[in-house]
Amino acid sequence: MNKFIFLFGLFFCCKTALSQVGVKEVKHINQTWIGLNGNWFLNKHYFIQADMHFRENDFFATNSFFLARAGLGYQFNPNLYISSGYAFLESAPINEGFSTRGIENRIYQQFGYNHQLNNKWLITQRIRNEQRWQEVIVNDVKTGAIRFSNRVRYLLGFTIPVFKNTKMPQLVVNDELLVQFGKDIVYNTFDQNRLLIGIKQKISKSLAYDFGYMDVYQQRTNGYSYIQSNTLRLFLYYNHQPKKNQ
Repeated sequence: MNKFIFLFGLFFCCKTALSQVGVKEVKHINQTWIGLNGNWFLNKHYFIQADMHFRENDFFATNSFFLARAGLGYQFNPNLYISSGYAFLESAPINEGFSTRGIENRIYQQFGYNHQLNNKWLITQRIRNEQRWQEVIVNDVKTGAIRFSNRVRYLLGFTIPVFKNTKMPQLVVNDELLVQFGKDIVYNTFDQNRLLIGIKQKISKSLAYDFGYMDVYQQRTNGYSYIQSNTLRLFLYYNHQPKKNQ
């Protein structure tokens, strides 16, 4: 009897909490995402990491956000590295008719590990921890308040050879899960999920790109509103290696 009362009480509490959050709403949008990513090695271990991103609504109709990030990394070996740094982001509102852009400052720590499966598939894993300070905007007006959250991101990626010629494009499949925590995070511990399917190819020894379709599914702060973005993504990668005598 006590177990029945407990289960009934738990069900009632969950139902009440869900009813307070509201009925699920999903807004579908189309975006284009351009990213420029670079690693400059100072020697065989230390490197400077920097990237810049532009996410546009539809096909460059209006800007969704701009991000710039830079940090310092240490490579233990060709497959294992850590890095840390700072990022700045400016984002546009998602609500129609709103125009006030919000500022976000981040500090991040990152761990990355790559390894090959059966000398064919390249498996990429990355864990990134971000401390985020976001401007609070209500009804298109900046309140002067700051929302802090700690966000943890885990990326699992596969680069799969399709051709014997390594200069030809390879199939790439990535999935990244983002969750966040903090006293201001009430209804959206799940932040978003990003699934990418596309191709990756080396242009030269130092330059490469990946291009494909990314499905971004993000939960908003109220807990019941979601944004599903059909995203066309193009990332360029520059990797400057040190000279052998360094």
